[in-house]
Formats: sequence, C-alpha cells, structure tokens
Amino acid sequence: MELVDEITIEAPIEEVYAALNDPEVLKRCIPGCEELIKKSENELEAKVVLKVGPVKAKFSGEVVLNTEGAPSAFSLSGQGNGGAAGHAKGGADVTLTAEGGRTILRYEAKAAIGGKLAQLGSRLIQSTAKKLAAKFFKSFSDVMTEEAVS
Repeated sequence: MELVDEITIEAPIEEVYAALNDPEVLKRCIPGCEELIKKSENELEAKVVLKVGPVKAKFSGEVVLNTEGAPSAFSLSGQGNGGAAGHAKGGADVTLTAEGGRTILRYEAKAAIGGKLAQLGSRLIQSTAKKLAAKFFKSFSDVMTEEAVS
C-alpha cells in the first residue's frame, strides 16, 4: 500500500522540522497514540490503539528516523505488532520546502500488513490509512498554527 500527499503548513521550515522531531507534538497528532518515548536521537517507541473496520488493536512498535538530508528531507521506517490483530511495517520519505514563511510538506509512505488486519481487504486498509494520515497532518497543521499564535 502506498500513500502520497502534500500539505502547506503556516510556519517556517525550521519550526516544522523541529516539531516533527518533538515527541510531545507527535503524540498529540498521531491518532490513537497513548505513549511515545524517544529512546535515542533517532529512535522512538510508540503504543497506539487503532480500529480498522471491526478490528481494534493496541500496537506497540518502534520508529527509526534517518535525518541525513535534514531539515529539507528525511525518512523514517518502523514496525508494529498488534498481537492477534496482526502486524505492520513500513516507512515514509518526507520533504520540506520553504515557501516564504510557509512550508510545503510532501510525503510518500509505503506499508505492509499481516495477520487478521490483512484479511480485511485492501480497500478498507487503504481508506483507513488515508483517513489516519489526513487526521495526523490536520492535527499537525493545527498544532503548528497554535504555536505560531502563542
């Protein structure tokens, strides 16, 4: 499954990049996130509760950031386990482009799932993934707008 999208954020690129690396900001934005711990400079551990169709599961997983091209580009990869519900792994390439005082955030994400979740059908999984991504970026944009105002 692949997701590609872009969003304009009303904040300078440095602030957007810093927020994307702030566990507190990410925890507020990730749908269903119960816990997000920064284990090292480029490793995060998360606990997330998600409902996909009839399946509700608590996932625990790890995310590794590759910040080689920072702040204008970086990538992340991760994997999570939801017990009997199944497992997921994937990654995303993110680019940030300054446009005046705003930032254009583009991402390309790929994911693979297995277990009970994989039996739900690709349409349901794809639409749920799109909704979750849209919710994350809407929340992220809102947080960046709040911080710019305060």
